[in-house]
Amino acid sequence: MARNSRTGLDAPLGRGTVRQRPTSRDRFGRFTEWVARAMGTPAFLLILTLFCVVWIAWNTLMPDHLRFDDAALGFTALTLMLSLQASYAAPLILLAQNRQDDRDRVQIEQDRQRAERNLADTEYLAREIVALRLSLEERNSQVVTRDVLRQELRALLVELEDGGSDAPDAGPDDSSPRTGPITTRRPRR
Repeated sequence: MARNSRTGLDAPLGRGTVRQRPTSRDRFGRFTEWVARAMGTPAFLLILTLFCVVWIAWNTLMPDHLRFDDAALGFTALTLMLSLQASYAAPLILLAQNRQDDRDRVQIEQDRQRAERNLADTEYLAREIVALRLSLEERNSQVVTRDVLRQELRALLVELEDGGSDAPDAGPDDSSPRTGPITTRRPRR
């Protein structure tokens, strides 16, 4: 059994078929968004707080030969690390916000176009409804004149007379109730 090698959306995925993700040229942008998302979580704040507590506890409670950052100098290395982290975090967060702004602009434009299409469709449907309403009102408001009514009645009479002559000829032994041509009264004028 041959497998379908198409990977488009018009063919379903079979068992064992894995759709390859398109490679993005903007890996750094995705990385910045990941950093911004990660820094905005309570877990990040908890980990950073625990890191600082462990750092300070280590450098205060441990013997002098195991300390690597002096408490007397105000934990200079810790301050330097936190400043470095903050100096990189701010631009990464701004880059992620810029990417989000770009996506929002595209989404707003698509929403605007969709709204314009919906408005055009609504206006078209409103015009069609008005046209139907007007045609119904015109049809209902037409007055049947005597002449039109007479013409219709005459046409029906002719149709009835023609319908009687198209019937098979009845024999003399036929016991049909009809014995002669249909006579109708003409409407008064």
